[in-house]
Amino acid sequence: MSFTTIVKNEICSIDSSNTEKMAELSGFIRSNNLVNHNYIELTTENAKVAKRVYLLFKTLYGVEMLLEQRKMANFSKKKIYTVVAKNKIDEILLDLSVFDNNGLFIENPKEYIIDSIEDKKAYLRGSFLSRGSINDPKTSQYHLEFSFDNKHEAVFVQRLLNEFDMNSKIITRDVKYMVYIKEAEKISDFLKIINAFQAVLYYENIRIIKEQKNNTNRLNNCEQANMDKIIETCNKDLKDIELIEEKMGLDLLDDKLKEACLYRKKYPESSLTELSKIISLETNTVITKSGMNHRFRKIREIANRLR
Repeated sequence: MSFTTIVKNEICSIDSSNTEKMAELSGFIRSNNLVNHNYIELTTENAKVAKRVYLLFKTLYGVEMLLEQRKMANFSKKKIYTVVAKNKIDEILLDLSVFDNNGLFIENPKEYIIDSIEDKKAYLRGSFLSRGSINDPKTSQYHLEFSFDNKHEAVFVQRLLNEFDMNSKIITRDVKYMVYIKEAEKISDFLKIINAFQAVLYYENIRIIKEQKNNTNRLNNCEQANMDKIIETCNKDLKDIELIEEKMGLDLLDDKLKEACLYRKKYPESSLTELSKIISLETNTVITKSGMNHRFRKIREIANRLR
């Protein structure tokens, strides 16, 4: 079962006021509409969504609905559920702000449909049930989108989303208009807006686990990079010491530089910090990382002159 299906199944069980039911049904019809003055036909691949739409019509308008199930074309195993209304069509479409008094499609629903914050949330819930999809947070990308045939509806839903600070955007794909959100935190907020609270818990748990893994990987990468840098520096030190030994011998160096060379050969993979601590412990003479760095800089200068 996809994450989209899980979310839609959860919000199909939400109870709401009549005004919220109207907003939700309006959002569903306006983005999933095969409507005229004779019938309303709405389709979905989700049985629970079909049942919810059926009950919304029944509760609000008391009309008898036809609920059908059929297989998709092209030999697909998926099923399509169709909800058809044939009574009170003009009354319903006018009431839900789909058609106006002249029977013409309304580009944006009237204000009474989204009169309150909860009504706006319900409208977005209806749009999501009709045309929304959301990636499982376990996948590589965070992505929520609505796919609309009608540009006006896409712009309207984007506007509603951004009233909740969703930072949604629109792109055109083929002949459809995609309203999308890619920020993980915003997608989580959207799930809260449509009251999919179980989905929020799942989403946040997965998001936290992924962030922890990413942080761990970043730390491991940093540690590996530091180790690589230390090994590279140590190898350069050893080459410089080898050259000095070959050309002039270590005994010609002053005591501090000779000591640094001997300890580098003894501990070839130690960082400057580690080497300074070892020398401090073994000689009872405190030397800092900065002091060790100064010694090896002098050794490097001598090696470069010999080259």
